[in-house]
Amino acid sequence: MQQAFADPKAALHELDRIEAEEGLLSFVRLMWPVLEPGREFKQGKVVETICQHLEAVTDGKIRKLLINVPPGCMKSLLVNVFWPVWEWIKDPSKRYVCFSYSEKLTLRDNRKCKRLLTSDVFQDYWPGQIELDPDERAVGKFSNMNTGFKMASSVGGATTGERGDRVIVDDPHNVVEGESDAMRQEALTWFTEALTTRTNDPTKSAFVVIMQRIHERDISGHILDPESGIREDWDHLCLPMHYEEDHPYPSQTSLDFEDWREEEDELLWPERFPQSAVEEDERTMRSEGGDYAVAGQFQQRPAPRGGGLFKRDDFNKIDRSLVPTGGRTVRGWDLAGSKKKKAAFTAGVKMQRVGHDLYILDVRRGRYGPGELERVLKEVADTDGHIQQSLPQDPGQAGLHQKAHLARTLSGHHVHFSTESGEKEDRARPLASQVSAGNVYLVRAPWNKQFLAEACTFPAGRWKDQIDAATRAYARLIQKKAPKVGAAPKVIS
Repeated sequence: MQQAFADPKAALHELDRIEAEEGLLSFVRLMWPVLEPGREFKQGKVVETICQHLEAVTDGKIRKLLINVPPGCMKSLLVNVFWPVWEWIKDPSKRYVCFSYSEKLTLRDNRKCKRLLTSDVFQDYWPGQIELDPDERAVGKFSNMNTGFKMASSVGGATTGERGDRVIVDDPHNVVEGESDAMRQEALTWFTEALTTRTNDPTKSAFVVIMQRIHERDISGHILDPESGIREDWDHLCLPMHYEEDHPYPSQTSLDFEDWREEEDELLWPERFPQSAVEEDERTMRSEGGDYAVAGQFQQRPAPRGGGLFKRDDFNKIDRSLVPTGGRTVRGWDLAGSKKKKAAFTAGVKMQRVGHDLYILDVRRGRYGPGELERVLKEVADTDGHIQQSLPQDPGQAGLHQKAHLARTLSGHHVHFSTESGEKEDRARPLASQVSAGNVYLVRAPWNKQFLAEACTFPAGRWKDQIDAATRAYARLIQKKAPKVGAAPKVIS
């Protein structure tokens, strides 16, 4: 060793090797010319951050990692090529099962892994350390002589019963097919039912999902949904293209990571994606997928920042003490009749109209069984006092029976029933126009956050119950015969 260090070049070579073994980022920097000859390596804070979190997986500090990044951030190279090879230097017995929406992509990354492992540069630093098994060298699955392997497959594809120490899911959704409910549901079913069985050791094996957001109900949405029951199991690294202090899905990782940016709209990786390039990409993306495409793929929140049909900043906030008296008040309802975890919600929105201004005074929302639903409706109506309760009526005979039953439940209150007509989005447009004009006020209350979250993803979001209830209340308020507060109770069809 002393003889080797007497030669400055040999000493630098040894230092490079040691640094590359100790840190994934150093390994990427050292091996970059093998895979990207002639292309400058632009490190960037985003690459450093992803490497730090992958190292935490290697060290056992993180077992389930979700990474949301814009396209072009080296996600496949880092997660599916450099990281597995770097881990093999430490432990060549590691086994990887890798998935993407297209098997072509995972096969592409397997080829790069093999090219890296067999390169003269790699062999110069780690001669003979990782020897590929000559009996299993296919692109779809190749192994080394220490029983480690890397297998490429697709979302929903056959895994031939293989289990891994690392399960890597890289872009599970096809952006083009992202708006297909059927395709998304297939991917979600595969993720929740099939993928969980693909680990060698349920207590030690790791999952890494890295993707750009394409829809509120994509696989990231499922992981991040508090109602999925798995949110607490996952570390989430979220790196939007433009920094947003009030991003709805901020990073939450075991490394206590906080976005290094402080200026609103500050770019993620200006060394590689300067402002002019980002603006050009966003124009192209908008021309094909609209604001939702930019919001999902670049900003990692599958709805425009200001909202879709409803813009967050167009809602006014007001203290309850400043709400004027008089006018008309209605509570509109959207009914569901199940307590199941993934069932739709029942929502009731209390709205007051004074002149041209609308005040959303209260929102009740929950999942209730049939008997509980009736109790809640009566309790809310009793609390509201002499204002009208407007409820949807299903068409047909079943709707008539439900109407009669609920009318008895709400006996003594102003009750209005009517069937819904047209699409939800069309029904919501009149209210959206009032919001856009600055005529709608929200009384400050804990329910504001949930209401605005649903409004700003409407109509693409998962839940629509609060907006349905609000549009019903508004539609009733603008009818000339809408009752004033204090009018005699009756049932109105």
